[in-house]
Amino acid sequence: METSIALVTGANKGIGKEIARQLAGAGLTVYVGSRVAPRGQRTVQEIGGDARLLVLDVTDAASIADAARQVDTLDILVNNAGISGDGKTAEQENLDTFRRIYETNVFGVVAVTNAFLPALRRSAHPRIVNISSGTGSLTWATGPQFPHLGTYAAYKSSKAALNALTVFYAHALADDGIKVNALAPGLRRTDLNALTTASEGDPAEGAAGVVRLALLSDDGPSGEFFSWDGTPVPW
Repeated sequence: METSIALVTGANKGIGKEIARQLAGAGLTVYVGSRVAPRGQRTVQEIGGDARLLVLDVTDAASIADAARQVDTLDILVNNAGISGDGKTAEQENLDTFRRIYETNVFGVVAVTNAFLPALRRSAHPRIVNISSGTGSLTWATGPQFPHLGTYAAYKSSKAALNALTVFYAHALADDGIKVNALAPGLRRTDLNALTTASEGDPAEGAAGVVRLALLSDDGPSGEFFSWDGTPVPW
């Protein structure tokens, strides 16, 4: 598939940065979405290639509208920006924490996706990849895969909501040829969590799974949920 332009939200660090790096390394023009311009510019300089800064705060309507005006055609949208919150269970969590996490992980995805749909519809091979989490799988949540799943309730439920949105967008945009999938990148060594050690959780490994979905051929799947290694994840 000949794709040329990608946008990665929250791309100034972590998995988002590595996704942008790999896409740029594949020869794409990559917009590095960053809330803070200096941080994003440093990332652009580190990545090189045809990486470009796009100041974008997924929780700010004016910022989203301004960013969308700067991109005429878009082949790939990676909704990567996300926050994790704390380790509380649902009955312990403050409602404001739920609102703050959903504002980025759920409402931000809707706002950015809708704003960039005109640009995506101008692409011959449009793709959307939503960065989810295996902990957002309700099937796994009710099985033995994730013991003590009740913690981080705000974050995990936000990813379950994102999974549902992935399905709804995939169906709604099928006639436009826009493929929409979700990916669980696995536990990675990023600012999002403090559970990994220096010897595990390479962000590049998780990013590679995202890039595979971003570069899907026209006969590839849509409305599906995958792990970083390409295996399906149950909803």
